[in-house]
Amino acid sequence: MDIRDIAAQAGYGVGTVSRVINGQPNVSEKARKRILAVMAECGYEPNSNARYLKMRSQTPVAVFVMGVGNRLFDDIIGPLQARLAEEDEDIVVTYLDDDATEVRSAIEYQQARHPKAMAFLGGEPRYFAESFHEIEVPCVLVTNSAEGLGFANLSSVTIDNEAAAARAIEHLWERGHRRIGIVGGSRTENNVSAQRLSGAEAALRERGVSFDYERDYEPCSFLERGGYDAAQRLLDRTGDLTAVFALGDVIAFGALRAIADRGLSVPGDISLVGFDDTSFSQFSVPRITTIRQSSALLAERAAEALLAGMRGAAEATHELVPFELVERESVRDL
Repeated sequence: MDIRDIAAQAGYGVGTVSRVINGQPNVSEKARKRILAVMAECGYEPNSNARYLKMRSQTPVAVFVMGVGNRLFDDIIGPLQARLAEEDEDIVVTYLDDDATEVRSAIEYQQARHPKAMAFLGGEPRYFAESFHEIEVPCVLVTNSAEGLGFANLSSVTIDNEAAAARAIEHLWERGHRRIGIVGGSRTENNVSAQRLSGAEAALRERGVSFDYERDYEPCSFLERGGYDAAQRLLDRTGDLTAVFALGDVIAFGALRAIADRGLSVPGDISLVGFDDTSFSQFSVPRITTIRQSSALLAERAAEALLAGMRGAAEATHELVPFELVERESVRDL
């Protein structure tokens, strides 16, 4: 008896039976129960060797990187590749433009290349909610959480972005800053920058400050140029800021240059806090105080989630890894 016999006896297609055997989503509970019952009645045992050979015939793990120039993602790719290589697994990296839909791109890639698994560095949960049910292989979302989406083949690993942003604001407040501007990202619901904005806003609210988005916030892409232009716009209309919180280190680098081009200094005139602790943050002048999310740890945990999925783990995992504030030279006491 093989999978076709199970499908015929259960009254469902071979594809549906395959998804049940492999613990994949996009199967109704009624269908799952019926197929499992037929398998039990017939004493059917999936051929693990055949499944292994099929997996080995697939192409390497696909890694989708949202945006070009995000240094945190560049810092993650190296250790992710190294950890998978220890298990004789290769990766292929695809960079997506900021306006691309990561899940749709992955679906098209799956149809053409049949990867063993997929990793998403960056990504918005709303796109996964809309279309991820079409993806069949084990996946992991890195730097955002997929916990509430309910897909058995989609794990995630991230930090608590709200708490981390709140810590950045708390640090500035402890150093005496009361007029704090924010640059970076967007307020689109559920994306990482929105989570960081929410954490920053909550921290200010706890201290009796109602954050004025029209006055004290400037959105931008996660690029140096985006940070530069956003900081210029913010400083044009708010001459009393004593500190700027950039939602990414790459944005902070642009803001640092914008402040210097106005004849001001960091931290002499304006203090600056970044986010990510990318590899360049400790080499800028001044060195940037920032929130560290460990690229090595994110890579390690993402690799373990992928390997578990490729080995047949039935359930997704969702992990919060620790963050820390790294104090350097870009914040002064008032």
